[in-house]
Amino acid sequence: MSSSIAELIRVDPWLEPFSGEIKRRRDLADNWLKVLDKNEGGLLNFADSYKKMGFHVLPDNSIVYKEYAPNAVAACVIGDFNNWEHNKNVMKKDNFGFFSITLPPVDGKPAIEHNSRVKIYLTLPDGSKIARLSPYILRATAPPKEYGNSTYEARFWNPATQYDFKHARPALPTSLKIYEAHVGISTPEPRVGSYKEFTANLLPIIKDLGYNTVQLMSVMEHAYYASFGYQVTSFYAISSRFGTPEDLKELIDTAHGMGIRVLLDVVHSHASKNIDDGLNMFDGTDYCYFHGGGKGVHDQWDSRLFNYGNYETLRFLLSNLKFYLQEYKFDGFRFDGVTSMLYLHHGIGEGFSGDYNEYLNPNGPVDTESLSYMMLANDLCTQFGEENNCAITTVAEDVSGYPTLCMPRSVGGVGFDYRLAMSIPDMWIKILKHTQDEDWDMAAISHTLSNRRYKEKCISYAESHDQALVGDKTLAFWLMDAQMYTNMSVMTELTPVVDRGIQLHKMIRLITQALGGEAYLNFEGNEFGHPEWLDFPRQGNGESYHYARRQFNLIKDDLLRYKFLYLFDKAMNQTEAKYTWLNCDPAYVSLKNEADKVIVFERNNKLFLFNFNPTQSFTDYRVGVEREGTYKIVLNSDRTEFGGHGRIDEEKSVFFTTDFPWNNRKNYIQVYLPSRCALVLALESEIH
Repeated sequence: MSSSIAELIRVDPWLEPFSGEIKRRRDLADNWLKVLDKNEGGLLNFADSYKKMGFHVLPDNSIVYKEYAPNAVAACVIGDFNNWEHNKNVMKKDNFGFFSITLPPVDGKPAIEHNSRVKIYLTLPDGSKIARLSPYILRATAPPKEYGNSTYEARFWNPATQYDFKHARPALPTSLKIYEAHVGISTPEPRVGSYKEFTANLLPIIKDLGYNTVQLMSVMEHAYYASFGYQVTSFYAISSRFGTPEDLKELIDTAHGMGIRVLLDVVHSHASKNIDDGLNMFDGTDYCYFHGGGKGVHDQWDSRLFNYGNYETLRFLLSNLKFYLQEYKFDGFRFDGVTSMLYLHHGIGEGFSGDYNEYLNPNGPVDTESLSYMMLANDLCTQFGEENNCAITTVAEDVSGYPTLCMPRSVGGVGFDYRLAMSIPDMWIKILKHTQDEDWDMAAISHTLSNRRYKEKCISYAESHDQALVGDKTLAFWLMDAQMYTNMSVMTELTPVVDRGIQLHKMIRLITQALGGEAYLNFEGNEFGHPEWLDFPRQGNGESYHYARRQFNLIKDDLLRYKFLYLFDKAMNQTEAKYTWLNCDPAYVSLKNEADKVIVFERNNKLFLFNFNPTQSFTDYRVGVEREGTYKIVLNSDRTEFGGHGRIDEEKSVFFTTDFPWNNRKNYIQVYLPSRCALVLALESEIH
C-alpha cells in the first residue's frame, strides 16, 4: 500500500478493504498526467489549448482559426466578412481531425470585423452540408426577434480595447461565506439584469452582508433562459443577455477590489441537446465530444453526456477551466451535477445507504473515466494556483456521499476542497412541511447537521436556488407565506405567524452555519426572507419575468420587517468573521433535550444555545461547557434590531463557570434562554 493511500486509511480505516480499487482509480488519472506530460508538455500546457483552438488574432492582424471535426471531409469559414460564401475560405484538414486556416489582414486590419457573425461550414462524408457555431467561440448572441428564429449566432469577438484587470485576487479567507447569485434576476424590476448592474448594485450589498465569496450561476451561454444556465450551448462564451465579456471582467475585478472572491458555477456534467447553436452533432456525429448512442444521453435532463475518456473531450473541458481562471480571473468552480458524473446510473432512482460497496466496488456503478476527469480538473486548479501564487477553490455538488471526494489528490482523494451538504436543506423543508413545532426532533436535527465525513469539508446551507424555484417554497415562504403580503409591515400587528417565521428563520440559519459545515452558502435574497419563489419566463407562465427577479428594494424600506432578517444575517457573518467557528474542527454537541427543545454545542471554544421551544423560556438553564472562565453574549437572535423581543439584558448577562461536570463537559454555566431564541457565547478573554 502506498503511503498516500495509507494516509486515507489512517483517516478512515473502513476504506482499507478497498485500498486496491482506490489506488487503481487514482492511477487512471495519474496515467493521464503522464500521457499529457509526454504529448503536451504537461497538464497546464494542455489546458492552454484554448489559445490555439477557435479564432485568434495574431500581432500582424492575421486571424488563425482551428477546429476539431474528425468526421467532416471538408470545411470552410463563412460569415458576414465573406458574404456567407461557401467556397472562399477553405480550411485544411490534418491527420488528427483538425481543420485550420489563416486569414491574412485586409488593409492592415483583421479580415473579420469585431462582433460580426461567423460560422464553420462542414461537408460530411455523405456529401451533406452543415453550418455550426465554433465550440470555442467567445461570443454567442440571440438573433433579433424579427428574424423569426431562436438559433444563436456566433460572433467574432475582438474589441479594440481589452479589459485591464486592476486588482489582484484576494487571499483565501479563513472561513468561506458564499453568496450564490444569478446576474439576470438580481434586479427588482421584472427584466434581465446586467453584469454592470450587478457590479454597481449587488456587490456592495454582498460586501455589507459579510460574504467573502460570490458564486455566479448561469454565466456560460445557454440559449434557454429558463434552464437556469444548466443547458449550456457555448462553453467558452459568457451569457450575452447580461452584457459583454468586458462587463463580466469588470464585475470580477471590482469584486476582487472589495476583497470578494468569485466562483463560477461550471456545468461539465452535461450539455444542451441543441444542434444548430450547441455542441451536439457538431461534426455530424453524436460522438465527437460525447458518448455515442444511449450512453451519451441523460434522459431526465434531456441533454448530452461527455465522453471523459476521449482525448479531445479532455482538451475541450480542461481548457475551458483554465480559460475561465486565466482570462476572467475566476477564483474557482462549483462543479454542477457531480453525482450524475460519478455514476453510470447518474443517481437516477438510486438511494445511497453509505455502504462503501456502493462507491468502491470494482464492478460497481462508478464511472471511472468521469472520476479521472474530476481528478485532473482538481489537479489543474491546484497547479494553476501554485503557478500563480493563488488559491483556487473547487466545490462538488454531490448528494451521494462518495468517500474521498474531498480528500487531496496527494493522498489519493478526488481533490475537491468542499462538497455541498445537500441533505441539510432537504431536512429543513421536510420539518417545516410535515412537523409541528412541538414535535421537532432535536437529535435528528443535530445528527443531520453534523453527519459528514471526517476531514472532508462541507458547505452548509439552509436553502439554495433549488428551494427557491417554483414548485417548491423558500424557508420564509414555508414559515409565513400566508401573511407575507399583509403582515410584514411594522405598522401592522406582529402576528403569531410572522413572529414565528422571523424567529425560526434566524435560528435555522445560525444553527446551519455553526453546526452544519466548514463553509456556508446563501442564495441571494433568502437572507432577508424573499417573499416569492423563482420562476423564469417560459410558455407555462406567459413568458413572464414577474418572478425572475429579487426584490432588494424591500430591505431599503424601513417600515418592513425584512430588514430584521437582513441585519441578523449581516451580524451572523460579522460575528463569525470576528470569532470564527467555520472551517474549524467539528462541534461537540453536549445537549439535545427533546422535552425542552434545546440544542447546545461548542465549536472553537464558542458556546451555542438554541431554544426551539415555541412557548417555554428557561431561567437559570444549566448547560455544560469545557473551558472554565467568564462567558458573555456575542450574538443574540432576540435583539430588537433583529425583530426579536429584547428579553435579555446583555449588559448584565455575564456567566461564570462552576467547576462541576455537566453533560460530559468539565464545567457548567446557567443562562436565561428565552423561547425561540439562539445565543452565541464567548470567553470574556477572547472578546474584542
